Amino acid sequence: MAKPLGRARRATALVPLALLSAAWTASLAGAGTGTASAGQSSDDAPVAGLPDGTSVPTQAIEAPASVSSPDGLAPGIGAGGAAQAVSTASTAGIPAVALAAYQRAETVINSADESCNLTWQLVAAIGRVESDHGRYGGNSLDDQGVARPGIFGIPLDGSNSTQAIADTDAGQFDADAAWDRAVGPMQFIPSTWSVVGVDADGDGRRDPQDIDDAALASAVYLCSGEDDLSSAAGQRSAVYRYNHSDSYVDLVLSIMTAYLDGEYTSVPNGTTAAGYLQPDPGYTPPSTTPTKPPKVEEQTEEPGKDPSSTPTPTTPTTPTTPTQTTNPTPDPTTPPKPDKPSIPPLPSITLPTLPTTGVTPVDQALTYTQAVAQCAVDYGLKVDLGGALDVVVGLIKNLIGEQTLNACVAKYMNP
Repeated sequence: MAKPLGRARRATALVPLALLSAAWTASLAGAGTGTASAGQSSDDAPVAGLPDGTSVPTQAIEAPASVSSPDGLAPGIGAGGAAQAVSTASTAGIPAVALAAYQRAETVINSADESCNLTWQLVAAIGRVESDHGRYGGNSLDDQGVARPGIFGIPLDGSNSTQAIADTDAGQFDADAAWDRAVGPMQFIPSTWSVVGVDADGDGRRDPQDIDDAALASAVYLCSGEDDLSSAAGQRSAVYRYNHSDSYVDLVLSIMTAYLDGEYTSVPNGTTAAGYLQPDPGYTPPSTTPTKPPKVEEQTEEPGKDPSSTPTPTTPTTPTTPTQTTNPTPDPTTPPKPDKPSIPPLPSITLPTLPTTGVTPVDQALTYTQAVAQCAVDYGLKVDLGGALDVVVGLIKNLIGEQTLNACVAKYMNP
């Protein structure tokens, strides 16, 4: 059923951008505590267009905005899979510039189309699935929100189970004049970007690598047509149009729910998904073959003898069986001889046991996370699990080897 008002009024005059900026500022004042405020809803209130003077399409866009990768997952998910992406939504932080872009997209789109009722958490969930908020493939977002060095998908040439989409932009956005590639943090196919691309930040460019432009373009795409995105049915319909995959829809909506429940954190711009992972200098990884420490013979100095003189070597004698003697009673008049300094062995560090939640998939993810963290400690790695676990796991594999990591994880998960 069509929604009342709103859709027929999209093409009305553009509200001065200062009003939208004021609304955006007001919404950011409550960032992290709830959704941004929507536009005015009274019948005589003006309805805004988009910042660059365009408007939301009145007909639903059916051509997909992105396509799933050959393995069925979007680029931002990684080897950890969908379950891990959902269970770690609270630790895979959102760069501050991306969080602001998502919240601004909600404010602007709901001013331009009051009947859409889009939440920024839905836009953010798509950003998480598509590119881990602009951090896929070694990228990071600069302070202007641009992905550096740039996010480009594989060529959509029909090979490797991909959809065949011949070039539609002459390589303008994806640097490929033969085949289209998904581009930017929201992974738009160039032909779809040409329909919904918008200059959200007023820099005079419609750039799919800019999270401000890309987030608002995603909002424009989702709000095209008659879907009410405050309903579950409307959300599923809009996200399915974005990417024609039921598993994609399920994943996006699950992450959206986690964000709606407050399961997200803001992190500085320019950070990578994994925080950091680096070797600890001076630490020797544990060896599978125990080594016997060298025997150190204690030497004493003879009274009156110059300690700097070269000792006269003695002729080795046939070793005899040592006899065990009792410790002599110390003489209170003789000061005790100080022990020879030695390097103490490195302590064995054991991370605390993580609590259980009673939810099997979550507990499994927690157990695996704990095992990976403990293995990192065992092999002398400083590890920050404040980001995507699959990236951390990949870095550890590169440093100590995949078989070594798998064996170590199995030891802790199956004691």
